[in-house]
Amino acid sequence: MTDSQILDTNTPQFLEVIQDLHSQYKSLQEGTVANYIPELAKVNPNLFSICIATIDGQIFEVGDYQQLFTIQSISKVFVYGQALEDHGRDYVLTRVGVEPTGDAFNAIVLDEKSKRPYNPMVNAGAIATTSLIKGNGATEKLNRLLDMYKRYIGRDVFVDIAVFTSERSTGHRNRATAHLMLNFGMIDQNIEEALDLYFQQCSVLVNCKDLAVMAATLANKGVNPMTQEKAVDSKYIKDILSVMYTCGMYNFAGEWAYKVGIPAKSGVCGGIIAVVPGKMGIGVFSPLLDTRANSVRGVKVCEELSQRLGLHLFECGNYS
Repeated sequence: MTDSQILDTNTPQFLEVIQDLHSQYKSLQEGTVANYIPELAKVNPNLFSICIATIDGQIFEVGDYQQLFTIQSISKVFVYGQALEDHGRDYVLTRVGVEPTGDAFNAIVLDEKSKRPYNPMVNAGAIATTSLIKGNGATEKLNRLLDMYKRYIGRDVFVDIAVFTSERSTGHRNRATAHLMLNFGMIDQNIEEALDLYFQQCSVLVNCKDLAVMAATLANKGVNPMTQEKAVDSKYIKDILSVMYTCGMYNFAGEWAYKVGIPAKSGVCGGIIAVVPGKMGIGVFSPLLDTRANSVRGVKVCEELSQRLGLHLFECGNYS
């Protein structure tokens, strides 16, 4: 497929590619569902969907693309954008760094010199980011985040109360991380409010199509290609995509950048979003996870999409 065909998503080959990938990996049974959050352990491991949304408003989808699931760590991308809008990059950088860690997503570790969490894509950084969201009390802060999701997706979204409760009752490691950050002044005293908001942002229900549209909104300079509503100020897109590229896949980020070569974010729900700037957003959902908490099928699909469609940012054709 030539580069011109990549951009012309009306070609029959484009839809055939994602249908072929779905058929190719549907029988792959490697990995396990997330079980450290009891509600997530109940998910059907056979669910699998691929969706692509282009910046001109086209949607291509295959599999269980209407199946709802909680967004989990993919939320970190969009809450980071909200924090940047609320405070600006200079202030946010005083609370959260932008360095890859090489550690697991839930590692209890801060930068030894600055005492900041390393980046907003790991749990420590995400909790610090969430604590920056403006609002007069917990309800207003949650409503602001739900409105933010709506701008990216184009519809109202809701928190899965069962998952939120499950996360809240088992989130002791996140509490330990929050107390460590409180000790160094990275978050304020209201730890439980910040943690509740963090658990709620992770428990918002989305489907694979939603993920693709959210990714396409980032690819489209912050404007939702379906509704034409601005979801985030375009001046922060480079901040968001840069951190996604270097940190979004946890301790797989380097290999992802090498093999796939586009900004991405995974979540223990089994979702992955990937952004091809100026072209499209990709969403994949499959709950079976590898040892680094990334979707097994999702990683395989994105690797093949990058190879077949020439999506890697450093492909020679992408410089022309």
